[in-house]
Amino acid sequence: MEMGSRMQYTAIMNAANVDHIAQLMSIGIPTLAVLVGVLINNSRLTDLRSHMDARFAAQEQVFTERLRRVEEVIDARLTRIEQELKLR
Repeated sequence: MEMGSRMQYTAIMNAANVDHIAQLMSIGIPTLAVLVGVLINNSRLTDLRSHMDARFAAQEQVFTERLRRVEEVIDARLTRIEQELKLR
């Protein structure tokens, strides 16, 4: 190869490499951004789930306590009615 054609070839290859790098970056950077977004959202969803699990557990405990109290009241009323009607 002559020196002039070799320089042309090198210039063309450098331009081609720049084009390939630009294409790879135009695909890679948005893909990386989406991946980071998915990971962040996943961690936020995990945090939300643990928060909601704790809230539901607390609500379940409150519901159980209230249900126990209702059962005690109903049992007391039925006992009183049975005593008044002398069913026992």
